[in-house]
Amino acid sequence: MIEILAREGIYRTQFETGTSNGGLTAHPGGERWLWESRMFGTAYDNADPELRPRYGALNYLRRATGGSPRFGSAHLRLRPHVLARTTFCYPDSHLDPVDFGVADRMGLIALAEKGRALADMLDRYVEAHVHGPLILTDDVDAIVLDPSYRDTGIEAAARTLPFPVEWHPGFRMPVSRVEDCVAYRGQEVADLAASIAEGGYVTPREIGFARRSDKADPQSIKQAWHCVARFGSPE
Repeated sequence: MIEILAREGIYRTQFETGTSNGGLTAHPGGERWLWESRMFGTAYDNADPELRPRYGALNYLRRATGGSPRFGSAHLRLRPHVLARTTFCYPDSHLDPVDFGVADRMGLIALAEKGRALADMLDRYVEAHVHGPLILTDDVDAIVLDPSYRDTGIEAAARTLPFPVEWHPGFRMPVSRVEDCVAYRGQEVADLAASIAEGGYVTPREIGFARRSDKADPQSIKQAWHCVARFGSPE
């Protein structure tokens, strides 16, 4: 993915790539298509894939790990001017939200704060929709990586991007928390997490190895990542 970003110089929409760390329904008539039709008043119903919104999160808590770790251990930090063409909602768009806003006119942070005591910590984010292209040279400040990728091909690829590489403190779930995964994402996912641990911990790097080695189905690997993000967060 990083190599593609570096080569193309733009961040593409889910409708272009067909990939996501969330649901894979970005196609005509799919759930993502229907959500966007409802949220944006049919404005994108007949739009070309490259014209559709890009998704992210408002990092209103200023966490080093980003605004929505649920979707991965790395994130791009965008430049402030992108806010002028960004809309927001809470909760996530797959939950059919009714509360929306723009940067200078919204009450979503207050809603998110009210829900903190009830929501899973991985669901405590304000969803962002960037309208228009995301040009790496113009719109991105930095890529922020997990330290498990230091001195790896991931870091080398990131160094080819046209902005700085930064590091957050790192996700590390100790194997002692595997039992917590049983209640959180089920026994099969807990067993997967235990099987890929290295040196007593599961980090994003082990999750990546598992994904590339076909050790489990993509859904189980995604849920194993949820466990690492939930029980191995540095924040």
